Amino acid sequence: MALNYEELMARSESDIPFSYSDTDTMLYALCVGMGRDPLHRKELPYVYEQGGEPGTVPTLATVLVPDMFPQDLGWDYSQVLHSEQRMYLYRPLPAAADLLINKRVVDAIDRGPTRGALVLLEAEGRLASDDTVLFTLGCTVVARGDGGFGGPSGKGPAPHRAPRREPDLSCDIGTRSDQALFYRLMGDRNPLHADPAAAGAVGFERPILHGLCTFGVACKAVLQTICDYDYTLIEQFDGRFSSPVLPGDTITTDMWQDGNVVSFQCTARERGVVVLRNGKCTLRA
Repeated sequence: MALNYEELMARSESDIPFSYSDTDTMLYALCVGMGRDPLHRKELPYVYEQGGEPGTVPTLATVLVPDMFPQDLGWDYSQVLHSEQRMYLYRPLPAAADLLINKRVVDAIDRGPTRGALVLLEAEGRLASDDTVLFTLGCTVVARGDGGFGGPSGKGPAPHRAPRREPDLSCDIGTRSDQALFYRLMGDRNPLHADPAAAGAVGFERPILHGLCTFGVACKAVLQTICDYDYTLIEQFDGRFSSPVLPGDTITTDMWQDGNVVSFQCTARERGVVVLRNGKCTLRA
């Protein structure tokens, strides 16, 4: 079954119910590196409710949409790669909520038989109680096996460019060798992140870390380095995945701050490989 442009553009789902609890919120924080030092007074509120509600890492929004990349779009799902992630928060996320989710295909770009297709997806999350919009997510997916399907040509969203100067700030966050096994509990059960045989079959020496986990680690780096752990400051967070992280890598996040815009780039320090580029974080004024 090949991609069908008309069917893709008609694909949407509305008012999908989704609920999360403070347990999910704290587990996510642990998955992206909060609480490694259980005595850290500014990280503990993200992983311990302290008689109230825990803080919410802003990129928690990326795991609050069920089945963001459905297998039944007509693409070769085994060849699908998550290329870019965009996130906008209209207000800080609550520690627990009942949501209604809308999802749609925004565009499908045919890059030709040898280069695959780009599929742009979008989701919106609203509070079920009063229809308040909490967040929108945008994703670019490369369907490597589906180019030449007859869709329009073109390019995806223009990438953000970091300033041409040395980084203003840098932050190292180590990943755990078992971090992908924790992060998969947030909903992405792709065996590529857990099964050595599945990872080896597509050329990896071991299961790789989820791209969205790297995205969350980058958010933690901005939180602790620029925001002094104030999660209410982050409004927008975008990035482009360029290479996988191996669990155990140290992720170095370089940051350039210009007013309320923080550009960032992540490197697997030990291997000298850029794993996330074109990052842009917008802080609330």
